Amino acid sequence: MPRSPHRRQAQIHRFLSDFSRVKWRIAAKGIISGFAVGLLVVLYRLGIGYGTKFATAMYAWLRDNPLWIAAWAAAAVLAGLFVAWLIRWEPMASGSGIPQTEGVVTRGMRMRSWSILVVRYAGGLLCGLFGLSMGREGPSVQIGAATSQATGGRLAHGQVDRNALITSGAAAGLSAAFCAPLSGAMFALEEIHRSFSPTILLTAMSASLTSDFVAKYCFGLRPVLDFATIQQLPLTHYWWLLPLGLATGVIGVAMNRLLLGLQTLMSHVPAMARPIISLAVALPCGMLLPLTLGGGENLIAFMERGGAGLGLLAALLIVKMLFTATSFASGAPGGIFMPILAVGSITGALVATLGGMPDLPIALDTQYVSVFAVIGMAGTLAAATKAPITSILLIVEMSGNITHMLPVAACVLIALFVADVCNTKPIYEVLLDRYQAGHPNNDGDAGAQPTAIRSGVVEYPVEIGSRLAGSALGTAPLPDGMMIITVRRGSRDFVPNPSSVILAGDYVVVLFSECSESAARSALATLCRG
Repeated sequence: MPRSPHRRQAQIHRFLSDFSRVKWRIAAKGIISGFAVGLLVVLYRLGIGYGTKFATAMYAWLRDNPLWIAAWAAAAVLAGLFVAWLIRWEPMASGSGIPQTEGVVTRGMRMRSWSILVVRYAGGLLCGLFGLSMGREGPSVQIGAATSQATGGRLAHGQVDRNALITSGAAAGLSAAFCAPLSGAMFALEEIHRSFSPTILLTAMSASLTSDFVAKYCFGLRPVLDFATIQQLPLTHYWWLLPLGLATGVIGVAMNRLLLGLQTLMSHVPAMARPIISLAVALPCGMLLPLTLGGGENLIAFMERGGAGLGLLAALLIVKMLFTATSFASGAPGGIFMPILAVGSITGALVATLGGMPDLPIALDTQYVSVFAVIGMAGTLAAATKAPITSILLIVEMSGNITHMLPVAACVLIALFVADVCNTKPIYEVLLDRYQAGHPNNDGDAGAQPTAIRSGVVEYPVEIGSRLAGSALGTAPLPDGMMIITVRRGSRDFVPNPSSVILAGDYVVVLFSECSESAARSALATLCRG
């Protein structure tokens, strides 16, 4: 005998009540995961920092003792071979790590937590000792995801918990890397999870705040980039944001294309030789322009002080872009977030220096060079990654000054427009597609845990202009095995019937079974995105 509608609605309400408790349970586990991630990322961050200092000192010593260059080159060859072997052993730990983490969360890819951690620390810290132009943020995101998966095996109750914990671990990793908890949570939504789920937001925020506490306890309360005392840009100078946004957009697009282009070119080189090439490039860069070594913190600090000439700025820009692309294309474990920020700071300083030339009818005061450097970082990052909200929040949190949010946001929008005009694709999405094409069987996943959830609940926002907005629920072409069980409209939840009209701004809660979460999200994206 069929169940009555009232009984069915009561069962759904009871299920949603249980789901709400699950949400807070996962958030509590996110705190535990965030603490573990914070400790590991702090260790990685310390190691990368000491590695860059060591590389800077060594290359300075080699300038004064050139007879030892041959010995250093031999050590670089051995290090390159070892890094290549590590990457071959665990391909999921190559490069940035952000695309692989996104693949685990949204596409059901697999990863072995402990081998990823081993390669990230052994390979990443070794590359840091030679000064490769790679950042700590991408590896920190994957370290966070791998740590959360390892702890999730003991804390999680099923795949739903595990998937949420992996996402929150990625957020905690970025938070600890930059002491930026809001950016970490937003990055998890905007780049990793690809939807604004309240459950994921709550879990990611709890993990990010916990890992940020651990990082601040170890490194202090001072912002990562100490730009808190720089001058504000007067409203009368806001028209300068147009050329700055155009310049950062062009450089961000160029950085995107250069990273992908050199990766394609390096794919024709034997895998064992790729890290050796990047380490060979590090030698002249370290001896001639030591500011280009490492992720770019020293370079950003140099831009903050200002006073550099056009020739030096142009040289730093070109060398940093090429050095970063070569380092990344080798597949060595390291990120591109911080190097892109460094390139953006140079671009901003370059625009400000050009604007301050006395021959111009309206010359820009040189005191605004540091302001342009801050704004330029956000614009370049947004154009290269197509993650504008994360770019804005990250710069505001890293600089420790919210007063620059308006010019930063304006520059980001202009740079993003340039990227769209140039038909630039989000770099992490392209990198994920390339990784999957090169590893169709998810190589090295023996014993790894799949994260493609076969049944569960997905929350998804209905955007303006989407197929679902303004339509009756009964006309929604949901695939078999998926059912919209509730609609969240503001602070009110209700169980819809076939005649219920879905409005833009609603959240639909979908129950799915006999299909993967990635398939469910793909179907919802078709219906709910504008």
